[in-house]
Amino acid sequence: MSKKYQITFSDGIAKVFLENKLSIIFSTYQAGKVMVVGSLDGEELYQVPISAKKPMGIAVDGSKMAIAGLDEVVFFSNNENITDTIKLNERQFDTVYLQRAVYNTSSIDVHDIHFGDGVLWGVNTLFSCLVTFDINYNFRPKWKPDFIDALSPEDRCHLNGMAFEDDLPKYVTALSSTNTKDGWRDNKMSGGILLEVPSSECILKGLAMPHSPRLIEGELYLLESGSGKLLKVDIENKQYTVIHDFGCFVRGMSHHNGFLFIGKSKIRSTSKDFNDLSVKENSQKAGVIIFDLKNNHVVGQIEYENTVEEIYDVQVIKDYLKPVVLSDKSDKYKQVITFPGNVYWRKEKEEL
Repeated sequence: MSKKYQITFSDGIAKVFLENKLSIIFSTYQAGKVMVVGSLDGEELYQVPISAKKPMGIAVDGSKMAIAGLDEVVFFSNNENITDTIKLNERQFDTVYLQRAVYNTSSIDVHDIHFGDGVLWGVNTLFSCLVTFDINYNFRPKWKPDFIDALSPEDRCHLNGMAFEDDLPKYVTALSSTNTKDGWRDNKMSGGILLEVPSSECILKGLAMPHSPRLIEGELYLLESGSGKLLKVDIENKQYTVIHDFGCFVRGMSHHNGFLFIGKSKIRSTSKDFNDLSVKENSQKAGVIIFDLKNNHVVGQIEYENTVEEIYDVQVIKDYLKPVVLSDKSDKYKQVITFPGNVYWRKEKEEL
């Protein structure tokens, strides 16, 4: 029987993690996991799987982290160093993101999420809008494309990605500009759009399943998942340049120090949404591509031999080589008590 989460990786990948002092976290909703991957020695990779309910978008901002799932957003923080207290040093974790709250969204199919303007923003794909979250509602609508005439749980255009500028959403991607229930499904390979927020001005159209728009050093990039390409957008002229053709289904992207960390997914023969894509033949393994944006070449890849198939989001965790995410599914979760400047380890009560 093959080992779960078995990976292979290119030479030099581990060195990128070590030299840039970072690790990555990505979501694989099909496996019900978020995976933390990095290197402590620049030669080998480690990975830590964390169970989650259909994880999708991930947001990391300093000490804060959020993970969107099937019907909830889970919040974490690493404000206090609990690695010694929680007795994890034998595994050499250098920080712990401890679960702080679970927010009930209900099943609204949250995709990208991002901390901005003091709150967490999310792409509410089911209702075709951008939202924020507070304790009064499952979500608070903040913006929708002009062509969506009403907020309705119909996934009309498959709004999925957002790029932030000055702490607010600036660009979004959707798989179509349709205003009917599941209308995006009819023209996946040429119906995709990139819109400006809040004007709803269409910057690009005719895209093949656009995802993961990101503003990097003032330049806008996105992934055209259906064609397997990384695009750089000329916003003023409403054009794009193909930076690289990966030839496989790519989705989920994060940037640090000139490197892009890009998720790639395996397309299963049973997939009703992806089985007819032109990149299906080359999408046989899931993993993460490390791409040198400055020199326009692939540094290498991490590939999963089994278990992990569909990846949605990839985020960089800066300044930590081996973080761990501790949720309420861990038996250690409720044994940790923190308050500003203090950490306590509560021993389990002995059974009588």
